[in-house]
Amino acid sequence: MPASSTAPDFTAARARVAQALDALCDRSLPAIGGQVGEAMRYSITGEGKRLRAVLVMLTYEACGGVGDVAPLAAAVEVVHAYSLVHDDLPCMDDDDLRRGRPTVHKAFGVSVATAAGMAMVPLAARAAWDAAIGLGLDVGTTADIVRVLMRASGAGGMIGGQLLDLEGEGQHLSYDQLERIHRCKTGALIEASVEIGARAALAPADTLAALGRYGRCIGLAFQIADDVLDVTATSDELGKTAGKDVAFQKSTYPALLGVDGAIARAESLVQEGCNALAGAGVLTPSLEATARYIVARRS
Repeated sequence: MPASSTAPDFTAARARVAQALDALCDRSLPAIGGQVGEAMRYSITGEGKRLRAVLVMLTYEACGGVGDVAPLAAAVEVVHAYSLVHDDLPCMDDDDLRRGRPTVHKAFGVSVATAAGMAMVPLAARAAWDAAIGLGLDVGTTADIVRVLMRASGAGGMIGGQLLDLEGEGQHLSYDQLERIHRCKTGALIEASVEIGARAALAPADTLAALGRYGRCIGLAFQIADDVLDVTATSDELGKTAGKDVAFQKSTYPALLGVDGAIARAESLVQEGCNALAGAGVLTPSLEATARYIVARRS
């Protein structure tokens, strides 16, 4: 089945996440105050696809969850926001534009942006804990959810992948090396989003395994699609600077496989992930549509 170019309508889900993020900022940021607090709010509440948060909600519902999971989804979104703040810093990707507006370090300065990003990690951990307890989950399950989120954001996930990405600039990486980078840098939090939603709904082990495979597949497909967009889309379409991969001499999937080959690889990963869910009986129309849109999107 070919990827659909029509974006799934997650307006209601995104609105629920936005409300949860606003409430989290109103509750937590006054204690931080100053420019750091302002920079955190600027990043956390900025416009975005909210894909990771939406995946938490869709997976929770697919596994039979019936509570208000938006606050837990918002905690995942805070981790994603932190990663963007640090990814844009001059010592990293040095970008001026994110989500169609100045990056945090351009709006508030490098020192404030660095501190704001660091502060978002414990904020996300506390928000995830409070949200899981609010869903009526026991302490053990709640701790597992926080562990999954922090593991995805740490040395074995985004931070480790970012380091490998920086070390790989100017080098000709193999496909296996590139995949290792992006399963950590981009894929880890997407996979964690799926797992967190399932754990919050108390999904059984076999369902968790199938969703884990789905999360790994669409996480890597998302990065492949990003690489393709970097060479085929405009800055206006992306809401960030296009052509950065070439400028930084990064190895990318289009460079290794060609644009058509990269798209084909992403589509095969999406199919693999959807097949895993179908085999476990948890492939909902929304989870399939989200996976396919990951490849077809233009931003």
